[in-house]
Amino acid sequence: MAAFPRFRFLAIAVIFHFAYIFSIFDIYFVSPIETGMRLFNVQRPPNRSAPADRLVLFVGDGLRADKALQSHPEPYPKSDADLTPRPLAPYLRSKILEQGTFGVSHTRVPTESRPGHVALIAGLYEDVSAVTTGWKLNPVNFDSLFNRSRHTWSWGSPDILPMFEQGAVPGRVDAYTYGHEFEDFSSDATQLDLWVFDHVKDFFAEARRNKTLAEALRQDKIVFFLHLLGLDTTGHSYRPYSKEYLNNIKIVDQGVKEVAELFRDFYRDGRTAFVFTADHGMSDWGSHGDGHPDNTRTPLIVWGSGVAKPQLYPGEVAPGHDEYSADWNLDHVRRHDVAQADVAALMSYLVGVEFPANSVGELPLSYLAADIKEKAEASLVNVQGILEQYRVKEEKKKATELKYRPYQPFGENGLSPERRVAEIRQLIDAGRYEEAIEESAALMKVGLGGLRYLQTYDWLFLRALITIGYLGWIAYALTTVVDLHVLHGRVRPSRTLGGGLFFTSVLVALYASFVISKSPLTYYVYAFFPVFFWEEVYARRESLAAGRKELLGHINSGGSVASFVLNSALYVGVIESLALGYIHREILSVLFVLGSFWPFTHGLSFLKKHGALSATWFLACIAMSTFTLLPAMKAENVNLITIGGVLMVVIGLLYLIFEDFVLADFSWNAKPTSRNHLSRSLVGIQVGLTVLSIVITRSSALSLQAKQGLPRGNQIMGWVTLVASLLMPLAYRLQPNNHYMHRILVIFLTCAPTFVILTISYEGLFYLVFSALLVSWVRLEHAVQKFTSSKSPQTTATKKPTTTTESHLPAPFRPLTLHDARVALFFFILLQSAFFSTGNVASVSSFSLDSVYRLIPIFDPFSQGAMLILKLMIPFALISANLGILNKRLGVAPSALFMVVMGISDILTLYFFWVVKDEGSWLEIGSTISHFVIASLLCVFVSALEPVSAAFIAGVDVGEESELKEEGKVAEKVVEKVNEAVEGLVGGGDGGGGES
Repeated sequence: MAAFPRFRFLAIAVIFHFAYIFSIFDIYFVSPIETGMRLFNVQRPPNRSAPADRLVLFVGDGLRADKALQSHPEPYPKSDADLTPRPLAPYLRSKILEQGTFGVSHTRVPTESRPGHVALIAGLYEDVSAVTTGWKLNPVNFDSLFNRSRHTWSWGSPDILPMFEQGAVPGRVDAYTYGHEFEDFSSDATQLDLWVFDHVKDFFAEARRNKTLAEALRQDKIVFFLHLLGLDTTGHSYRPYSKEYLNNIKIVDQGVKEVAELFRDFYRDGRTAFVFTADHGMSDWGSHGDGHPDNTRTPLIVWGSGVAKPQLYPGEVAPGHDEYSADWNLDHVRRHDVAQADVAALMSYLVGVEFPANSVGELPLSYLAADIKEKAEASLVNVQGILEQYRVKEEKKKATELKYRPYQPFGENGLSPERRVAEIRQLIDAGRYEEAIEESAALMKVGLGGLRYLQTYDWLFLRALITIGYLGWIAYALTTVVDLHVLHGRVRPSRTLGGGLFFTSVLVALYASFVISKSPLTYYVYAFFPVFFWEEVYARRESLAAGRKELLGHINSGGSVASFVLNSALYVGVIESLALGYIHREILSVLFVLGSFWPFTHGLSFLKKHGALSATWFLACIAMSTFTLLPAMKAENVNLITIGGVLMVVIGLLYLIFEDFVLADFSWNAKPTSRNHLSRSLVGIQVGLTVLSIVITRSSALSLQAKQGLPRGNQIMGWVTLVASLLMPLAYRLQPNNHYMHRILVIFLTCAPTFVILTISYEGLFYLVFSALLVSWVRLEHAVQKFTSSKSPQTTATKKPTTTTESHLPAPFRPLTLHDARVALFFFILLQSAFFSTGNVASVSSFSLDSVYRLIPIFDPFSQGAMLILKLMIPFALISANLGILNKRLGVAPSALFMVVMGISDILTLYFFWVVKDEGSWLEIGSTISHFVIASLLCVFVSALEPVSAAFIAGVDVGEESELKEEGKVAEKVVEKVNEAVEGLVGGGDGGGGES
């Protein structure tokens, strides 16, 4: 009956949520990249050269600051003396102590290779959405240090170098990369770094024979970039505290030493500057991406021509140190921390090129071996670059605003940027260099504040618009639920001319303002949805009134009103508590413990009748509550993987043994059904595939742990097992067994091998407990409905629907009641637990790639990410199947509870939208983005689950059908016959019949 409205609703839900997910990037993370700016560099007399003729940039991908500078025992000791802790990077440490300046470079989220390198080399923080563009391609040709250089030579990963080569002036950047097959997580990743060092040596050996190349290398303003991926790959595979990672640090240190000596011997002029840093760090669990301090703190060591010598404080703690660097044994050397984008400004100054056009880095003067006048000049040039960006952005904003509101410090009451620059120039000309530096630093802060002001200029309007959109969706979703699943569509929408003119006028006014302001196309989408939703709600106001009578008609006393208000507050409180669950997973443990007592609320008579079922529910809830108390970050545990897999096999064998008991709804009294031998054989095959997955996974994991690589046979058999298990349900079509318990078992065993192959610890045990909880929930909800119906036959679930504007026969499904809101809430909590019970998916770095190496050992972010998502989706497959069966057992429409959840889920989304941060600690920024995106995608997941559910339960037999549904089928037949009769009368008349 409501197939088309339901499809329309689902399509709107998906489009709306995908569109609104991007709203945070239009509001909070607008791309800072602009074009048309003038470029600035330090002007020097013809007889004075830049601090350095050339610069060498080493980037140890995934190197943490603490691991680089702490002391550790020899990773592979050969004697007792090797057990004594010692610095693992002695060469780099010698530069800190004797020749250069060091500190910690603080990165921003997302702590991934692409945005990290963009910050280091271009001096800008791309908007967070840029990480979705991939690791290889450059979506915009932004300016960079490499583009400013006379020429750049680079060596390293094919995932990093091409984006700078393609983004620069053609021919200016040469990139030498190894093949993708080198990025094998199952092999020794130090070979990646050795490849780079060896090819740099070969390059300079060629320069000694090639006169043209030698002349190119003798020019000034040239840059060499060595990208060292081995540390990142080793950290992912073995963790940053492993002997493999620590040994890789030693190899990198030795390689840096050899390259530095190579430059010394080749040039013999002391005009080379060296910068050693990292694009991001790495968590203790071998991951990165979020804002955890271990991911955002990287080493910065600079030495050579133009670089300040270390500032030593013998016998005392030098400035800049804190608890983080207490165990580095460098307390007497001043630590100079910088933001990651500052490194681009530093390198541009050292090699004497213009600052990159979009750079927002502040030149760290403490790293410069320059006199006070030079520092003052450099500071002024630095701030001129920032003010130039402000000028271009402001001009564009003025051109598109009806009434531009100027940035107050530069407005009517404040001094213009040009005036302030002129005053700083006067200070320099007067020899007041310290004052000039202070004024430049202050103006830099004001300029950066101006850039932020222009970035956030439209915040208030957009946030209000998005909020109205989400509230409109919630109202629209719940109105649709009332219309389709409470009233069964018997109240038609009522539109008026005045209402139509009002909503049309609002939309036209918004669109007109967007046209004048030359707003992005996304603004039009953001404005369309609120108007559309609220117009729909207004048109169905009569449905809402009728639905209120249906759902709340029994609330007619003070006590019932108070109870309803209290329950509503508790309902919303539980939903909001789930928001805290994104940060504190223990909230879900509390909810499961409270939920375990739900059967007790129905009294002793219910417990006596359904004691075993209630006990199963209680134990499953208690077991589920333990998973969110376990660490979210897990190390690989082959024994737990094996135990989980064996228990899955045991479930399959127990079903084969007790099939008659299970299919008789867990009753010994029912007569045994005729055996479906093909179906039983297929179950046996699925059990066998699970056994095979256990054997393969155990063998692959042990081989990888022993650093023997992934055996080719294991990889092939792993893929065969995974694909075969996912295709097994198709075989059941030959001789189907449609009992709902059999269908649930088939789905359970279909996903079991995949879960075994992709698990690293206790996830297999979660899969078992979660499956048991879902089956208990389906059976318990049905038992509760039967029990309450038997106690009060005239419940709202069985009473005839009230006619309001039209007279309809009963629908094929019973109407929803207030009691179904609790069912939807349970479903919502189970959805959340599917995310959080085995890990904190709100942290993008909480995924472990260990399991993926068993199938894809070569680095391929998209394929490996797809496998992790497949594992993540398996619990949702179980939820969708069980909810579909529950819908049939309760007699409600297949889409009813899905649609309720899709409405209430955006209470969370709206909360997370307002707490998104683009400032503060990197951990806060990354977490708030993740929370919002996950909450938004949750509604999309739910909308996708409904067709999945329909596919899983097609033709399933749930045993007892609701009487109301049977009445509805008869009613549908009667309606069909009546329609035929009416058509016959119309056809037999004058043919002029039309709609009445």
